[in-house]
Amino acid sequence: MARPKKCRRICGMPAFTRFEPAQRSCCDSCLPVILTVDEYETIRLIDYEGRNQDFCSKQMSVARTTVQAMYDSARKKLAECLVEGRSLLIEGGEYILCSDCSCMEDCPAFKPCCRRRSDGPEDNCMKIAVTYAGGNVFGHFGKTENFKIFTCDNGKIASSEVVSNGGNSHGALAGYLKDLGVTDLICGGIGQGAKSALEKTGIKVFAGTEGSADERAAELVNGTLKFSTDANCSEHGEHHTCNCH
Repeated sequence: MARPKKCRRICGMPAFTRFEPAQRSCCDSCLPVILTVDEYETIRLIDYEGRNQDFCSKQMSVARTTVQAMYDSARKKLAECLVEGRSLLIEGGEYILCSDCSCMEDCPAFKPCCRRRSDGPEDNCMKIAVTYAGGNVFGHFGKTENFKIFTCDNGKIASSEVVSNGGNSHGALAGYLKDLGVTDLICGGIGQGAKSALEKTGIKVFAGTEGSADERAAELVNGTLKFSTDANCSEHGEHHTCNCH
């Protein structure tokens, strides 16, 4: 008996489903390239949102090897459109919308949608990293030895764990946090270079905070966190001058 195919979970249908070259194609007789909706989702998550393949596989509820195969296929199809001037259609595939996944909510592996949908309630799924020491927000982003990571589902903190800085410091921490799937950072002092590196990866920075890490994370989720959007730490070698308090 053939093994049933597993549908890939996607966050929403693409807003644009047909693309045509402005110039006449050298291959006018060629059929359009068909990019499936689940292939499109790998492009959206990995290339557009900057997620890694591990995050993508968990979000779509498929194996990482499946994500790799879909992603490679999608990139090949996009290349054909660009080089050959062929039309692109986004349609078909083996997928299920997050909004159609209510039957999966009792499954331990179920994860809610990562996109804040415009056609329904916001899932507000965030992964918050807080510079961490002794239960409180640590004062220097580049010097923190640990982060407390809070995973949020549907606007509530679902779980938390303390992780090390992975042996990284300053600019290298941006890539490290991105690979952990972090979407938001709460910290005390932070330099402009580190702040820019984090923002380039899509991580939002909430600086100039202090006190309980748990309380600050809860305030961010509830929209009541008091913070600064500016870099507030000047870094010169081993010396730091902070204006975060």
